[in-house]
Amino acid sequence: MTQQIALVTGANRGLGLATARGLGELGMTVVVGSRDAGRGEQAAATLRRDGIAAEAVAIDVTDIATVRAAAARLDRVHGRLDVLVNNAGILPEATAGGAGRPLDAELVRRTLETNVFGAAAVTQAMLGLLRRSPAGRIVNVSSTMGSLADQTDPDSPYHGLVVPGYQASKAALNSLTIGLSKALADTPIKVNSVCPGWVQTDLGGPENRAAAPLTAGEAARVVVAAATVDEDGPSGAFLSAGGAVPW
Repeated sequence: MTQQIALVTGANRGLGLATARGLGELGMTVVVGSRDAGRGEQAAATLRRDGIAAEAVAIDVTDIATVRAAAARLDRVHGRLDVLVNNAGILPEATAGGAGRPLDAELVRRTLETNVFGAAAVTQAMLGLLRRSPAGRIVNVSSTMGSLADQTDPDSPYHGLVVPGYQASKAALNSLTIGLSKALADTPIKVNSVCPGWVQTDLGGPENRAAAPLTAGEAARVVVAAATVDEDGPSGAFLSAGGAVPW
């Protein structure tokens, strides 16, 4: 079988890099998507030193020119894409000093631009390449913090978390997952959202890294699993290591 090609956005560090590593360890050629070309190449070089087929591509999900350029490069070099992981995301409400409370419209806008519109732009640009795969897979990295059921359930551990821009962005991303899965139901492409859990990354600032129970490598397992579901696997689902997450 021809080696599969996987693109992971926001993959120069943290969960994205761990996901790229996990897919590469399965024998895929992984394309490390990064806003900073130099950091992306450094990450890809690290993977190559460990025996993984890896390359880097500059892609800022909020800059449509870079998104289209990345798609054109993948088309030119590989001619198709088998796995797309929309991992790039931000949580400025947790780290921006002086943020308006309880709601900062500017931070909400910035969050939606990356977490929702960015994922939509990348998916649209890459869809033609994914259609050339015998079994294309799209994984949207979401969060249980975007679950409306958990946000409104007093017994949920997520009930007390209030970062409305981030939560709204992940709820919207989940809705895109559902809609796209229905639109592609007559194709081999499967689309799922995943919650990787509470991960030791810089997304939520230094306090998050200190308190989170999961390493990036541990959290990446559910992302890799969703990226490699077989033809009988789910599509249009919200998945976690513990099973399905309520919408």
